[in-house]
Amino acid sequence: MGRVVAPYGVKGWLKVLPSTAERETMLSHKEWWLRPRGERDEWRRCTLEEGRPHGSALIVRIAGLADREAAAMYSGGDVGIARSALPAAPAGEVYWADLLGLAVWNRQGESLGTVAAVQDFGAHPILRVEHGEGTRLIPYVDAYVDAVDLEARRIEVDWQKDYS
Repeated sequence: MGRVVAPYGVKGWLKVLPSTAERETMLSHKEWWLRPRGERDEWRRCTLEEGRPHGSALIVRIAGLADREAAAMYSGGDVGIARSALPAAPAGEVYWADLLGLAVWNRQGESLGTVAAVQDFGAHPILRVEHGEGTRLIPYVDAYVDAVDLEARRIEVDWQKDYS
């Protein structure tokens, strides 16, 4: 749902950059999951005590983080919300997390790899697709994404195999 940018102040607050369309909705969830930077599967359940918007980010206070040093261990880490706490995605939309691990195929029936990440650099989301030869970055926009089939665990795209 987001990434911890850095500690904020000296009393254990965090500056969080949401990866949600409406950042303030994260503040309505009191149970957060934090994963320190570099940890692969080490999620820690936390309680959001308070928070507020701050520019394009959120400033939040998490129970148990009493000072800047305690907050600093989460710098560059991830923020999650339990899937069961989220509403169903509206028709025609998906959560980015649902795209992870999906096979990507082009119109020619060629496998392009598997979605390893969805990243947003401002203009639009990008699918990072891993394959045997390396990585492909495919814009997640209607011009290139023909279909997403969550049940079949497949994304169909208008993308050539020799594109990077």
